[in-house]
Order: sequence, then structure tokens, then C-alpha cells
Amino acid sequence: MSLATAAKFAKRELRGGIKGFRIFLACLALGVAAIAAVGSVRSGIEAGLAREGAAILGGDAELDFTYRFATADERAWMDTTATRVSEIADFRSMAVVGDERALTQIKAIDDAYPLVGTVGLMPEMPLDVALADYGAVMERVLSDRLGLSVGDTFALGTQDFTLRAVLTREPDGAASGFSLGPRTIVYTEALKDAQLLTSGSLFETKYRLKLEEGADLKALEAAAKAQFENTGMRWTDARNGAPGVAQFVNRLGAFLVLVGLSGLAVGGVGVSAAVRSYLSDKTGVIATLRTLGAERSTIFQTYFIQIGVLSLLGIAIGVALGALVPAALAPLIEARLPIPSQIGIYPAPLAEAALYGLLTAFVFTLWPLARAENVRAATLFRDGVDTSSALPALKYIFFTGLGLAALIGLAGFFSGTWRLTLWTAGGIAGALLLLSVTAVIIRWTSRRGAAVSKGRPALRWALASISGPREGAASVVLSLGLGLSVLAAVGQIDGNLRGAITTNLPDVAPSYFFVDIQRDQMPGYTKRLESDPAVSRVDSAPMLRGVITEINDTPAREYSGEHWVIQGDRAVTYAERPSENTKITEGAWWDEGYVGPPQISFAAEEAEEMGLKLNDTLTINVLGRDITGTITSFRDVDFSTAEMGFVLTMNPAALQGAPHTFISTVYAEEEAEAQILRDLATAYPNITAIRVRDAINRVADVLAGLAAATSYGAAATLITGFLVLIGAAAAGTKARTYEAAVLKTLGASRGRILRSFALRAALLGFAAGAVALAAGIAGGWAVSRFVMETDFNVIWPNAIAIIAGGVIATLLAGLAFAWAPLAARPAQVLRAKE
Repeated sequence: MSLATAAKFAKRELRGGIKGFRIFLACLALGVAAIAAVGSVRSGIEAGLAREGAAILGGDAELDFTYRFATADERAWMDTTATRVSEIADFRSMAVVGDERALTQIKAIDDAYPLVGTVGLMPEMPLDVALADYGAVMERVLSDRLGLSVGDTFALGTQDFTLRAVLTREPDGAASGFSLGPRTIVYTEALKDAQLLTSGSLFETKYRLKLEEGADLKALEAAAKAQFENTGMRWTDARNGAPGVAQFVNRLGAFLVLVGLSGLAVGGVGVSAAVRSYLSDKTGVIATLRTLGAERSTIFQTYFIQIGVLSLLGIAIGVALGALVPAALAPLIEARLPIPSQIGIYPAPLAEAALYGLLTAFVFTLWPLARAENVRAATLFRDGVDTSSALPALKYIFFTGLGLAALIGLAGFFSGTWRLTLWTAGGIAGALLLLSVTAVIIRWTSRRGAAVSKGRPALRWALASISGPREGAASVVLSLGLGLSVLAAVGQIDGNLRGAITTNLPDVAPSYFFVDIQRDQMPGYTKRLESDPAVSRVDSAPMLRGVITEINDTPAREYSGEHWVIQGDRAVTYAERPSENTKITEGAWWDEGYVGPPQISFAAEEAEEMGLKLNDTLTINVLGRDITGTITSFRDVDFSTAEMGFVLTMNPAALQGAPHTFISTVYAEEEAEAQILRDLATAYPNITAIRVRDAINRVADVLAGLAAATSYGAAATLITGFLVLIGAAAAGTKARTYEAAVLKTLGASRGRILRSFALRAALLGFAAGAVALAAGIAGGWAVSRFVMETDFNVIWPNAIAIIAGGVIATLLAGLAFAWAPLAARPAQVLRAKE
């Protein structure tokens, strides 16, 4: 028989509608829709960033310097290259009103700001009017915290300012990245007597350029780097106006797509179960066709075409939902996003989701479809018992593996995170294997449990039912277990991240970080703290900022790739001798009083990641001056304790004469913190205090948004698991009906039969939840340790909720489909089996 004949048979089968395939379609559509929706939102954000690149950046291009303003030569190059230039100084300080103090991120500007976009103020007024005569604008959260109203006065350093308006929109806010304090904007000129922008203070300057229409940004970037890169200059342009935001969006989107693929895997279990159940009902039809001479290939092609058409329908529904739902909710999504976006319908993410759906349908339907061709004509005389082999032909196993490899390959290619993709694939495969083994163990244990559970008929019936050859124990454990595994892993990761930020750190972290302490202020600063019995510890160190430009006379990025240490400037300190807590892992510290060529002590873990070894040379640009030193020791640096940690420490003579300030950490009793801040801020107005608890809360807020996004993805996976569970419960209705009919005939009451059904569901749910908990904890540990690089502790409330959720879900699904079997009349059911 030809393919045309198989197509004719498939067409006739499809006339029966989608009965039996509703769960199939729902699982496939939901998984595809989740991936398509994530991709659509990500594409909308990327389109917004590309369209508004200049507005986000605040100009067509930006040159960034650390701890200094541009030199005359650098400024001359900018003025020659651009039609307009705007100079911005960005730094942290304290806004003071009486005894009230709050951390703020100050943007000191010139009269050319903003080159692109407009600043939103309330009440509405031109920015130059608001900032004239020592005026200032600040975000409402800061003015409310300080109790300021428009017209009130506050201090920055030693200079008083008048609040003229509340800042409602900062056109280049997204390019500023994460900050620990709300924004305040003033004129740079107004800060000349504030003692905040002094030599060695922690600040960075940004020079925004407005270029001629059609300017070649790539060529200008190359020219600027060739001329100024060794001075510590960093270049950004409108092609990627907010690189940090874009990178975060890409990584979050990739992670959510992988969570979506986990949902598709759960849906794939449901798809496979639905096809298996459907073909089981078609066993008689298949056997009849074999009796009439149908070849195995015809049988396979018939149902492959039918399932393929239904798969395309499910994928089309999922793609439509993934495109239309974000578009319909565009105003709401765009309003919630802190960056420009252009939510709409984008073909690329929809095509990506469709490919995932096609491959998932292929991988999870090929195996049961291949088994269908092994049904024999003799099956007609054996009451429909499937005697086909558990394994299909070798060629189908090969194509299943090929489809799985293609699915993983596409996921890695589209997400751009091969490591996370392989971890996810391995985690899903491991969870499926564990759940499959668990299903076999459950059936084996139930068979033996039923034999020894005399005197407890409801339990015995439940165990006997689970161990039956036609029972859906495997489908229930696989579908619900995999969905709960993903949710358990996300719950453990989320709980550990929140715990690391909000619980673990405050127990060991200092009360304050003080920065911008001038050298001549250190004696008085130290005296105030050492005389306070509420202060248990004070650590202080000089601090500069430097950019590692070369490693062993090779550009740093060529030597160590994109390691975070060489991305931007890093804190640099000097020390005559190592502190008491310093652990040298390799090499030796320089001698006290050493004045020879610069020597460097480097963080051991980061050095290993960068491929550094003893006697390697580093060139560090500090305030425009190149300093080349030799690595003479490695030491342990633990950044997780919130203590001062410097990747790079040099001998004092190497940095002699470089202007700098000091940084200090203070450990004090919580009730003494406010008085410490008041005394130090009064005596030294230029000092900036960062309260560690406030910083932790700020980071926790950011993590809350990330956790919410991943939780939504996990919820979609869990919903798919519930759909599969419902499908498994529905598919078992016939078996439950026959079981209830037999038990009624033997004198069992409806109540006892219902209890056996409930016990069966609860036992399967408990097994699925317990295995999901183990898989979720293992997955959470792996991600926390190797991806997030944080400590891991089991979050038991989340863990217990997973097991409880498994029991409740299977119990509800089982009971929901128990009423029809209980209501069926035994005579009608048993007569049909004769």
C-alpha cells in the first residue's frame, strides 16, 4: 500500500474530530505559547532598545572615565568629532536635612544635558530653571524619605541646595544601571565648594556626544579606542545604549525559554501518553487492517499523518497565543518595564517556538507510533491486550535520538547559553529517568504490598490497582513529577538567593560602608569609632580604581576573554603587610618597606579563572597612568561576607603619589548605627555612608522581580503537568469503571471503593512529590553551586509544599473522574466484557 492510501486512512480517522486529543493539543499549545510569549516580549524589549538607543544612552555615543574628568586632548577630540558634547559626573553621596540623612546617586550635569530626550519634572518647568542658583531635583522616594517639599533646603556635602521639583522621568536612566540610592540632579558648577568631587573621590564622568547624521559609529569607536583606551576610557554608543540591560534581558529570556522547554518536556509526556492511549483504543482497528493485508509501514504512516496534523494544529494554537497575548497586553507590559519596549508580533521568536513544538511532538510521539505497527491480527482474539514489544525498531530509536539532539542543539543555539542548556537537558533527562524507575518500583512494591495487606480491603484494592499492567501509574508519576521537579528546583533556587541576600548576610555583614574618606580625615574618623563601645570592629583601607589593560604585554581581553575582572574598572588597594585574616595560597608577600618594581597580590580564585600564574605581569591604568606590576602572590578573597575584598593589592610604593581616598567598614550594634551616622556625617560632610541593610534590600527587590519571572515560567510547566495528570486520570476511567463493577458485584460499598480510589491517587501523588522533591533539590543545588555560585541549603517549607501539592493534585484529579465509575451499573459493564 502507498502513502496515498495511508493519507486516505488518516483523513477518515480525522473525521472523528479531536476526541481523545484535547489534552494532547492543550499540552503542546501551552508549551509552545509560553516559549513564544517569552520570545515575543524579549524581541519587543530588544526592538525598543535598538529604536531608542540614543535616547537611552543620552546621546549617539559616550566616553566614560573613572575618578577624573577628561584631559584637554580628550575633550578637544570630542569637540572636533561631535556637534555637541555633554559632561556628566555620577557618584554617590548623602543628602542631609537636619538629622535625617539618605544615600543618593548624584548626577552632576552641564547646561547641554540632555542631548536627547527630556527630563520629566513636577511641577513642570525647564530643567535649567529648576537647577539655577543652587537648585536641585530628586526622585520622590528620596524627597519623601527626607520629608522634603518643593522649596525646602537640603545639603550635599558642605553645600546647601533648594529642591525645585520632583524628578519623574530621567531619559537616560536605563543606561545608568543599578544604583544603591535614588537619583538627585544638580549642576556640576554648583558642587565646586561641596568637597565632593575632590581628587581621589569615587566618581565617574560620562561625556555624551551628539554626532552628525549617518556617522559611522564603528569607525569612531575604533578611533577613540586607538587614541584613548590606554587611559582607561570606555566607549558605548547607540547601537547598544544599555549593554547591561540588554545582557540581562538576553540572559533572563534564555533562562525562561529553557524553563519553557522544561514545560514542553512535561507536555511531551502528556503527548506521548495521549497517543499511547488513543492507539490502545484503536488496537482493534489496527488489527483489522492487518487482517485485511495492511503493511506495517501503512499502519505507521496512517497514524503518523494523523498525529502530525493534530500536532501542527496544537503548535498553531500555541504560536497564535504566544503572539496575540503579549500584543494584547502590550500597554500593561510596557508600563511595567523600566526600559523602552515595542511589544508586537515578531516572526523570529514565533518560528523558534514552532520549531521547539515540532521537535517535541516528533520526539514524544515517534516511540508510541512505532509500537503501533507491531500490533498483530491475532490481537482481535485476545481481548485487546497489546502484545507488542516494549521497544520499537532500532531505526525509530535512532530517529528519536536524532530529534532529541536537534532539540537540544536548537535550544543551545537560540539561547546562546550552551552550559545552561546542557545542564537543563541533563536535569530533565535525569528527572525523567528517576521518575521512570520510581514508577517501576511503585508497581513492584504495590504488587507485594497488595499481597500482604489483608484486613484492609481499600488499601489492598488501591495497591492492586496501581500494580496492574494497564494502569497509568507511569503517566501520573512522570507528568506530575516532572512538573513538580521544575517547580521544586525554582523554589529552592529562589529561596537560597533570597536567603543569601536577606538572611545570611546581615548576620555577618558590617553595619556601614563609608567611602570617600580623605587621608587627613582618617585619624578623627578612627578615633570616633574606636571610642564607641557599641562598635565591635572597624576595617579601613586605601582605595583607588584601575582598569587592567594588559596581561603579559597582551591586551587583557585577548588574554582572559570576557572575565568580569577585566570588564570595566576594579578596586585597587595597597598594603604594607597582609591583614590577620589574609590567607596566602601561593607565593610570598613583599617585604615591609619594599620600594622596588611594583608587585601585586591577586585573588586566587579569579586568577585561576583568568589563567594567571606567579610572575605574570599586569598593566593597570590608574587615573590615566599605566602601572605594570608582577604577580608575586595569590590569596583567598571571600566576597560573600560583605567585608572589604580587593581582587588586586599592590605594594604601597607602587601607588605612591596617586590621589585616593579610604574605604571603611564598621561593625556596630544596630541601635547605635543612627548616632554613628549623625556624628560622622556632621564632622565629615563629604563622606558617603552606605547602610548594608538598605543595600541588601535594594538587591532583594531586584531579585524579587527575577524570582517572579522564573516562577511564572515554572507555573506554566506545572499547569502543563496538571493537564497531563487530568489526561491520565481521564484515560483511566475505563479501568476504574471495570474495577468498580467487579467490586460492587462482590459486595463492596461505594464508600469503600471511593476510599480505594482516593488511596490510589494519594499514594501516586506522594510518590511523584517525593521524587520531584529529590530531583528539585538536586537541580537547585547544581544551579546554586555551579551557575549562581552561592551556598545551598534546603528550603523545607517549599519542599513540604511540593509533596503536599503532589498528593492534593492527584487526589483531586482522581476523585474528579471517580464519580462516573461509581455510578456505572455492574451488569452493563460486565456484559460488555463478555
